[in-house]
Amino acid sequence: MRWDEGWVAAEAGLYPEDAWAHHDLAVTADGRIVGFRSGADSFWVLDREGRFLAEWASDLGEGHGLTLVGPAGAEELWVADPGVTFARDPAGVQDAVFSAGHGRIVAFDLDGERIAELPTPALPVYDGAKAYRPTMVEVDRDGDGAVWVADGYGGELVHKLSPAGEHLLTLSGEEGAGRFDTPHGILLDRRRANAPRLYVADRGNHRVVVYDLDGNFLGAVGEGWRSPSGFALRGEQLVVAELEARVTILDHEDRVVERIGGDEEAMSRPGWPNALDAEGRTIAPNPRPGLFNSPHGLAVDPAGDVYVAEWVLGGRLVRLRRD
Repeated sequence: MRWDEGWVAAEAGLYPEDAWAHHDLAVTADGRIVGFRSGADSFWVLDREGRFLAEWASDLGEGHGLTLVGPAGAEELWVADPGVTFARDPAGVQDAVFSAGHGRIVAFDLDGERIAELPTPALPVYDGAKAYRPTMVEVDRDGDGAVWVADGYGGELVHKLSPAGEHLLTLSGEEGAGRFDTPHGILLDRRRANAPRLYVADRGNHRVVVYDLDGNFLGAVGEGWRSPSGFALRGEQLVVAELEARVTILDHEDRVVERIGGDEEAMSRPGWPNALDAEGRTIAPNPRPGLFNSPHGLAVDPAGDVYVAEWVLGGRLVRLRRD
């Protein structure tokens, strides 16, 4: 795939100067790219040439996990907002700021009208010990309509909910080879028509695990993962964002096809995923062209191009063009 770092028009102005990008991406059936203005509360839309098309306000803290469902022209944008933002302390260091309450699962149409919001799952874990901080949401519109939620920053669980938000089942990772540690991303996979599956990016455990839709553990796929963070389908291929400076493509049998943009040195740099100035204050890094710094979310357009949003001060959107 061909690296394209300068595809967004300069006048689009997607990120405030001091904003730490922490969002996902989604692509509509007609190829528009949707993201979130980290440091503010609005969603933006670009065309394939990187030109700014639209923006709408929300009352969310972050568009951390984004999923588009529904037919072309009537798509719904489902959003996982964990209630986590970033701000500077008096010493000039950027760090996470957690909301006082729970995170949220909210859905909008593409004109910005809110069409749904699910309640916090009625589970003992959220009665005080843990906040609900969802990091990704998937909606099974081709199946039973269930809503799957990865609570990666709170209870570190994956929930299956009814369309109204009623609890159906919970995965903890203990069904496989140990409890989840930041189950950051999930993906509903219907490439095998009679055997739909759920992929989980178990980031803290550096593994990708797979379940059937009844919650039965099917196994782990691949090896040598560097903090897998999110997924997107590209035809029969599965594209995986790895937070530790790499993107990997798997085939329909979960075999590695390609590893892209790996930077072995990124995580050893002071202040990663950002940088530090001489006084120890957080500043934007200077990522190396052709190499990733911190892939966080990604999406694929109808032409097979891959869009990668990195977790970094000042934001960085890379497009991997189909050869």
